[in-house]
Amino acid sequence: MPIRTFKPTSPGRRGATGFTFEEITKQRPEKRLLVTKKKRAGRADNGKISIRHRGGGHKRRIRIVDFRRDKEGVPGRVAAIEYDPGRSARIALIFYADGDKRYIVAPDGLVVDRRIVAAADAPIELGNTLPLSAIPAGTQVHNVELQPGRGGQLGRSAGASLQVMAKDNGYVLLRLPSGEMRQVLERCRATVGAVGNPEHQQVKLGKAGRTRHRRRRPQVRGSAMNPVDHPHGGGEGKAPIGMPGPKTPWGKPALGYRTRNNKRTDRYIVRRRGKGRR
Repeated sequence: MPIRTFKPTSPGRRGATGFTFEEITKQRPEKRLLVTKKKRAGRADNGKISIRHRGGGHKRRIRIVDFRRDKEGVPGRVAAIEYDPGRSARIALIFYADGDKRYIVAPDGLVVDRRIVAAADAPIELGNTLPLSAIPAGTQVHNVELQPGRGGQLGRSAGASLQVMAKDNGYVLLRLPSGEMRQVLERCRATVGAVGNPEHQQVKLGKAGRTRHRRRRPQVRGSAMNPVDHPHGGGEGKAPIGMPGPKTPWGKPALGYRTRNNKRTDRYIVRRRGKGRR
């Protein structure tokens, strides 16, 4: 999908880019597949902020996306490609042969009237969902399950894809977009192809207002705060941070610090992301 440039009619428009939306074939979403979204401004159930710098933004309604693809053996037809404000990828409206309608994450290259199916014996074609055991090595997949029947959890953002590398002893080795090599049960299912809208990362917002529309509020530099508010704060004028490495507001290392703490699944990771660490 091409990236659109704007005429520099204002400082905010100068250098800003956006989508052409030429792949969108349906403007209004399917009402039956919508739910309202209550704004929480980054707050948890107790009312306290759990995610900083969130709030405001444009109103959105959540599209109910079928990540499980559990319409086993029922063929479907792509009725439309739609925009989803809740994710970077596009979504596809599927009309199934039994009369059901569902949204799925639209893979790159999916077009209207294309036929897709989710089955163990489905052909290795774009948009079809199969168990990893039935997908040959070298195939690009997305919407990959981590637990059989739970629904896809890996490879759901714009342009993402995982590659099937090898199969051994009931597990399939996958290469993630980060470079991590991970084993997944061969009974887990995945969808053939890469996620669409790969140009998502190339868009330049151009002004702070477009970030506010996405419910992102301003972030203040730690060095501009007082010492009581941030480890980087204080000092006369522009002072260095004065410590070994940058810190978070709570004093934890901010760069190069491994925060993963899930020993239960460590054995499934063959190679960690970045610099070939194991």
